[in-house]
Amino acid sequence: MTNKPKRSELELERKRYHAELLNSVLTINSDGVPSNADKGNRLSVLIAAGIADLLESSTGERLAGQTSGSKFETINTEFIINTFKMMGHIRPGEWEVRKIGNNSRMGIAEFEQYSHLADLTVIAKENPVLAAAIGRDYTITPDTIISRKPLTDAEINTYSQIVDSSIAKYTPLREVNNQHPILHASISSKWTIRSDRSQNSRSEALNLIRNRKGKLPHIVVITGEPLPSRLASIALGTGDIDCVYHFALHELMQAVANCGALDALEMLNIMINGKRLKDISDLPLDLSI
Repeated sequence: MTNKPKRSELELERKRYHAELLNSVLTINSDGVPSNADKGNRLSVLIAAGIADLLESSTGERLAGQTSGSKFETINTEFIINTFKMMGHIRPGEWEVRKIGNNSRMGIAEFEQYSHLADLTVIAKENPVLAAAIGRDYTITPDTIISRKPLTDAEINTYSQIVDSSIAKYTPLREVNNQHPILHASISSKWTIRSDRSQNSRSEALNLIRNRKGKLPHIVVITGEPLPSRLASIALGTGDIDCVYHFALHELMQAVANCGALDALEMLNIMINGKRLKDISDLPLDLSI
């Protein structure tokens, strides 16, 4: 009797992640339409149904749009917490992963690279003319963040005397220089992608790039969108989003192939080969870079 190879921890977490989605966000209604499909688009329904079938979806009614989006954010955050902590030996440090959503009035201003935005907000409130001139583009609230606490000198000098009071006086990694957490990643969750919403992630990404002082955090999008053409609307191109991560890319590829949609399959391959679209299981490793 041949022993089966032991499943990796990342594979097991991916299965748990899908089980959570199947119990809440990813459902099929009485008409056979999966909750991530556009019921008015035949290919969208076919692909989404193929993914759901491969993931062994249960039957249920679609959650309200805002509810499913919020639940998707929560499940994504839990997946990142469970998998990123596996990378402690690869990316040591004191990390925090949490869902922000609309619960934080500070947005990204609580982090070192963007702490100056808090002052900008105060000035804008006191000066309506200035507020009208600069707009609100600097106000960014990611769905999920990963941040790192700065290190004490004792931690930095664990193995040798790397720093002292005369050197490295401005680096934010030293707690003596900076008391704000350092933003490591900004993660946007989009259960589906529609034309009027697909650019939100890109505009947020550009604001993160333009408004930072210091290191740019990882900027990624996680989505459950089944249509390759809609995935392309945010995945193709470079300069803003690092990469788009699909909640079930392996199943998406098989579902598209099973539909015989050659154009959709070609678009999918372009995004994958161009390193613009990856599976959710790639995300924790990419965040460790």
